[in-house]
Amino acid sequence: MPQPQNELPLPKEDTDSAASSADPALSLIRQKLSRVYGDEPSAIEEEQEITAFGAQSKHQRFMQQLMKSGKDTAIIQTEWHNYYQQLPDKEKHEVWQEFYANHSRSNAYATSFAAQKRKVHAEPSTPHTPINTTTIGHMPEQPEPKPTKSGADLKKQILANVTGGGKLEKRHHIQSLLFGLGLGLVVIFIFMFGFFNERFIAPFITPSRTVSNTPIIVDPVAGNNVGPENKVIIPKINVEVPVVYDVPSISEKDLQGALERGVVHYPQSPVPGQDGNVVVVGHSSNNIFNKGKYKFAFVLLNKLEVGDTFMLNYNGQRYVYKIYTKKVVSPNDVAVLGPTDKQATATLITCDPPGTALNRLVLIGEQISPEPSKNIAATQPDTPAQLPTVLPGNAESLFQRLFGWL
Repeated sequence: MPQPQNELPLPKEDTDSAASSADPALSLIRQKLSRVYGDEPSAIEEEQEITAFGAQSKHQRFMQQLMKSGKDTAIIQTEWHNYYQQLPDKEKHEVWQEFYANHSRSNAYATSFAAQKRKVHAEPSTPHTPINTTTIGHMPEQPEPKPTKSGADLKKQILANVTGGGKLEKRHHIQSLLFGLGLGLVVIFIFMFGFFNERFIAPFITPSRTVSNTPIIVDPVAGNNVGPENKVIIPKINVEVPVVYDVPSISEKDLQGALERGVVHYPQSPVPGQDGNVVVVGHSSNNIFNKGKYKFAFVLLNKLEVGDTFMLNYNGQRYVYKIYTKKVVSPNDVAVLGPTDKQATATLITCDPPGTALNRLVLIGEQISPEPSKNIAATQPDTPAQLPTVLPGNAESLFQRLFGWL
């Protein structure tokens, strides 16, 4: 679209057109004016200027009415074009003058805004020269950057804080040594405790503290006046714990699982009231991390001597046994699981010394109540068809559980 540049020619009045039609120079001027003002300013740009600065002339008010009419932009452009074409050259000149004036004002505002933004970035404002944040779009003040330290300065500061000026003093060496020794002792204590806690703790734990809270006073000849619970009672060492009779097999896994519920009647041996050797095994100690509350049931079994008694309550009947043999055997002496030289006996077996599985303590008692003559024959052989190679002992230690050692 052609637009006027630099100096704008002044149009002549329509009254002079007839007089000057014969003048070639005047005709040339009118042709130039017609080419210059033949096209109107863009309706979109006019709309933008009216929005920014308001309608200040009749031409702008006409455009403002078109804007408010809600018509399509193409229709507004067409009606603006028709309006402009009907104007005389003088008013067309006025339209262009208004257009350039508003255009210059827009450029001046943009230039001023850009200059102020550049000034803000180049020279941060001070309390004496405040910046008009409304004019520049509420630009926040930039904080003054803090001075940065070099890598060498940081290294010196760290060394000074850690080592007291960059040099280790005697106390630093002593502190490091003490820390290392303390940490090593803690590790050794944890290792030794996990490995040997059965031996360290077992001598200080008695069944009366873990199993029975009151001293046991029983009548050895109470006969059938007992409850239905199956248990072993040893008055001298204050033991009263359940006896588990439902172990499915003689495997070590089944035995150790049953020992978490009490002491265990050895499978395939007779039960109280039958002829033969009733075998009962129990823990003297065990790892405190293992399950069950009967880990120390037989820890004081070595306090019993020949002549002492113990009882087995079974199916509502109390059976009393008097110890006549006390001995320590190796874990491989499985013959103690078999019959004895008497009609009806009961054998108590536990690990010895407490806290280890080196040997087995064996106590054999002869039935004295009720009379053995009232017993019945065992329903299965007194000697198991297949004896184990090792007598039952303590469960796996903590390290055996974790690493499969020993």
